[in-house]
Amino acid sequence: MIWIAVALIVLLLLDAGRMRGRLGALPTLPPSDQPPDPGHRFLVAPGVTVDDATRRAASAWARAEGVDVVDLVPRDLSTIGAMSLAQIVDPAQQRRDRFVVGRTASHAMLVAAEVAERAGVTGDPADELAFLDVAARLKRYASTGYAVAVAPAEHAIAPRLSRRRAVLRAVLGPMTPFALLMQPLLWALLGLGVWLAPLPGAIALGVWHLQPLLAVAGTPIRSRDLPLVVLLRAPIELYYLIGTLAGRWKPDAGPDPVEARRPEYARLLAGGTDRFLEPRRDTCPLCASTDLVVHRRCPDLLQHKPGRFTLERCRGCGHIFQNPGLSLEGLDFYYKDFYDGLGEDGMELIFGYSAASYRARAAMVAGVTTPARWLDVGAGHGHFCAAARDQLPDTRFDGLDFGDSIEDAHRRGWVDTAYRGLFPDLAPTFAGAYDTVSMSHYLEHTLDPRRELAAAHTALAPHGHLMIEVPDPDFVLGKLLRSYWLPWFQPQHQHIVSVANLERLLREHGFEPIAWHRGPAHQGVDFFSAVFLALGRIAPAANVPWRRGGAFAHVRRAVVWTVGLPLLAVGWAADRIATPIIKRSRVSNTYRVLAKRAD
Repeated sequence: MIWIAVALIVLLLLDAGRMRGRLGALPTLPPSDQPPDPGHRFLVAPGVTVDDATRRAASAWARAEGVDVVDLVPRDLSTIGAMSLAQIVDPAQQRRDRFVVGRTASHAMLVAAEVAERAGVTGDPADELAFLDVAARLKRYASTGYAVAVAPAEHAIAPRLSRRRAVLRAVLGPMTPFALLMQPLLWALLGLGVWLAPLPGAIALGVWHLQPLLAVAGTPIRSRDLPLVVLLRAPIELYYLIGTLAGRWKPDAGPDPVEARRPEYARLLAGGTDRFLEPRRDTCPLCASTDLVVHRRCPDLLQHKPGRFTLERCRGCGHIFQNPGLSLEGLDFYYKDFYDGLGEDGMELIFGYSAASYRARAAMVAGVTTPARWLDVGAGHGHFCAAARDQLPDTRFDGLDFGDSIEDAHRRGWVDTAYRGLFPDLAPTFAGAYDTVSMSHYLEHTLDPRRELAAAHTALAPHGHLMIEVPDPDFVLGKLLRSYWLPWFQPQHQHIVSVANLERLLREHGFEPIAWHRGPAHQGVDFFSAVFLALGRIAPAANVPWRRGGAFAHVRRAVVWTVGLPLLAVGWAADRIATPIIKRSRVSNTYRVLAKRAD
């Protein structure tokens, strides 16, 4: 128990230092006599009034700092509120990281009118959840022009505990029960420490009581209740916890998006799923061999929509492809609500989780050439283009995709020009216009890789470069994890092209490969995603428009995912251990190639 108490002391001090560092990094708005910029708007929470002095100060600071959005933190934020803010807001990261979720104190916010218009933000948020949504949306459109600052003249409104549970759920998602459980668990450990190891236990308890003082005192936040919280932290936090757990408030969110989609999905599924697949082909699409064998059979492990899918392998050339493949109707059905619609927020988190792979792709090209114009095919919301600008600030980045996400990428300013449609159809309209074309995790989604490579040749200027990143079917975990290896990604992945086959296809279409990244291109998600897919298969989402789940489905999902949390943690740890080793090896779950147009 002594070592547990010592560990608690260390963790509490480290957490206090982390919170103090973040709160201390919050800039404070200096006063200004300049009138507010007419291009600035203010969004305020219900019950909040931003005075003229704060408007002048915020507008002047935004102009001086070159930012488009400033989240205003009242200086007298409560101690619990300040510590909660410090857990989710890193001021430097909010400015620096293009993809981090925009966070807010849910008090007031300065917004450039032009950014608000592009983001579709038209009025004040109705409640705390709406404020969170607005902050996240504005961050995407302001990018590195988003900041959080302390407004000295602003006064915090009293927190409403009845809404705290809903706010936590909006911020933490499925981790909310775990976060709420951690608080009484910490209290239990502190109590056991005092009982079983009185001296170190008492020190740990004292550090816990002093933690708010260590975190908040001397920072730009001046919490009026700080002395009270230091003295009476236990009963105050118990009061907060009870109020949070008892909270049943839900916002007036309008029509349920899931229920609104049910009639359409019922219509799409009324005739069964057979029409979502083309007739099975008897020959390999790459070498025309008839020697085909089943490689994998699996259901939709991504959205758990109805259907079963088969990957076949050609014994002649080793090519792995979906057979029968998706029809055009099938593509529409299985992509529906995945990257956009109901799935948009989740995919936004995934694509914005880390920019490391985006930077590695850009660096591969930047090591050979500095493109004037770069076209990213399959650009989605433009995450790669946004990240690559930091390395290639003078390059014009355009994006192409068949979904409406590419139009949103243009509104965000993440791509300079947006092309919506199919690459082979659009390539002749900008023939020879690009120095570089990239296809990152795009080629495996296409119906005919040959047409895509021909389109890339058309779009590129002579001696231009093509960069492709795709899953590597030669990786050993693809065999060991079977259907739960994420890169099989059924039903979306149509072709899993090996290094040998892609090299042959590139040469056939007038490209000369000049660099390959195999081990270094690894993305460390294999074990975590395998556990995630397995848990999802056992207990899929209970409330989706293509399947109605009853009370048992909700309970089963809650139990399975709670029990599965340690397994997810083990998977995450296994990936962290394996990734450095795999990156130094010859083969990984991903490879990328840089090829030059030969003529």
